[in-house]
Amino acid sequence: MQRSSRRDRGFSLIAALWLVVVPASAGEWNPDRNVGDEVPAWEGLRGTDGRDHAWSDLSAHDAVVVVFTSNGCPYALDHETRIDDLAAALEAGGRATLVAVNSNQVPEDSLDAMTRRAEERRFCFPYLADPDQVVAGSFGALRTPEFFVLDRKRRIRYMGVLDDDPEGGKPSRHYVEEAVAAILADRGPEVTETAPVGCLIRAKRRRGN
Repeated sequence: MQRSSRRDRGFSLIAALWLVVVPASAGEWNPDRNVGDEVPAWEGLRGTDGRDHAWSDLSAHDAVVVVFTSNGCPYALDHETRIDDLAAALEAGGRATLVAVNSNQVPEDSLDAMTRRAEERRFCFPYLADPDQVVAGSFGALRTPEFFVLDRKRRIRYMGVLDDDPEGGKPSRHYVEEAVAAILADRGPEVTETAPVGCLIRAKRRRGN
């Protein structure tokens, strides 16, 4: 009995170590998050409108599109018009909305630069700064642009590219729009994850870099 007890304790210890060492499940292309994961609510993110924004501001919407973008990435710039058009269409429907987050920590993506860009392009969506890259980390976001569609409970229902033509030609599948429509119809999206295409989110430059 004593030997069996020791063996049981050994198995329990191994199981505990397994839980500590093995990371949470991740998506096929996302290193930290999987479809169905709930992401932490953000608060105090300063927007180009001069206000602090929180997830609670979006509580009236059944679906939220979060796009990580930037001022200088060619892929992000190619998406600006499409992002703005999508935001306008979602707001017109009344049940979904779009928020853009800039997590790049380089001068060309400072809040001042973001504000100038938003005013120049007349963005119709909130454009928020993520100065500590906490929000990008909580989503497992790596690139700009990178899209996430969340339901009312902040669960990821889709993540990846906007559509099947990142070059901005004539897409045949609109993954983000399809995911929003599925959520609003109370069903799961047909496509839940695609490989993001864009520039890597940039950390703050250090001396010597």
